[in-house]
Amino acid sequence: MSGARDVLLGAARRYALAYKEAESKGLREEAVVNLKRAVEALEEYLRLYPDDLLAPKIMKILEGYRRKLAELESGEALAQAVDEEYRVEVNEKALKRSGSREPPVFALREKPSVTFDDIAGLEEAKQAVREAIIYPIRRPDLFPLGWPRGILLFGPPGTGKTMLAAAVANEVDGEFLYVDAASIMSKWLGEGEKNVKSLFEYARARAREGVPVIIFIDEIDALLGVHTNEVGGEVRVRNQFLKEMDGIQDKGSNLHVYVIGATNKPWKLDEPFIRRFQKRIYVPLPDKAARRRLLELLTSKIKLAPDVDLDELAELLEGYSGSDIRDIVQSAYMRTVREYFENGGKGEPRPVTMNDFLEILKQRKPSVDRETIKLYEEWYEKFKAL
Repeated sequence: MSGARDVLLGAARRYALAYKEAESKGLREEAVVNLKRAVEALEEYLRLYPDDLLAPKIMKILEGYRRKLAELESGEALAQAVDEEYRVEVNEKALKRSGSREPPVFALREKPSVTFDDIAGLEEAKQAVREAIIYPIRRPDLFPLGWPRGILLFGPPGTGKTMLAAAVANEVDGEFLYVDAASIMSKWLGEGEKNVKSLFEYARARAREGVPVIIFIDEIDALLGVHTNEVGGEVRVRNQFLKEMDGIQDKGSNLHVYVIGATNKPWKLDEPFIRRFQKRIYVPLPDKAARRRLLELLTSKIKLAPDVDLDELAELLEGYSGSDIRDIVQSAYMRTVREYFENGGKGEPRPVTMNDFLEILKQRKPSVDRETIKLYEEWYEKFKAL
């Protein structure tokens, strides 16, 4: 996650913790204010990112927050802290659960619906993950020398790294564990190294049952990056992760456990960890063909006027990320919805015109500048491993 997503989810967590503290001190009014703010932050997240992988989990948490807010406003005592959804009590009992069918609670288990066909472009990246994961799972006998277990996806925000990882899990009918690196490192989630151990123990247990497991770690630089003023806990987490990565890459092991890490800041990664990712794949901004395909996918859900020229739009959108393009299409469509309601809300909204797109482009610039792209390209030349 990045940008507004981080801000909104971070705000929700802070307000939830502030609620907990106020509630424990009996400060009812302060508790209500903070809980309302947590609800508002999550509602805004769902409004802006309804299709995000975390959306189902966030909706569940939001529903719990709303119930507790209603109880609090009615003067009823709350039996549990509102941040219960986020906390992890990592102890010996939790570690024993790793052999069960339930993943560690700090990992979001999803059955991805996205496929490679839903991802515009990225053909080189798709082929690289096919060779590293899909082919070995289908015919492990063809890989007597083993296969990569660690894959790093790096590139600008909004280019499809998460979708690519989810599509892999779908292609092999595997289990997809979405892990927020910040959650593992967070002090109020428990001891980080035990979180890491629990995660990998669960993944190995599922793999022994014949289920391929994809561990997707978003913003992996937060977990494995080079940091100044590190505390002991952070060092232990990184060492534990290194140990687990070495374990799944043991050539004597045929377990199908894979770690896919995604980062927008590959230059922050510590070099010993870079080497553990045998495949390092650059996920760049979409080229014209990919932009054209993405526009087709996005506009297939809305009504377009005859004057909309997707080829011209694809040309105009050079330098924009896939996420940028999605937001632009959504904003163009919202112009028609806004007009519809302002004009009385009768009938149906008008089709989206070329002018709607052009007006949005006047207000919307690419989220990634050329200097940043140059940094990605330089890092790719130094560390690429397809």
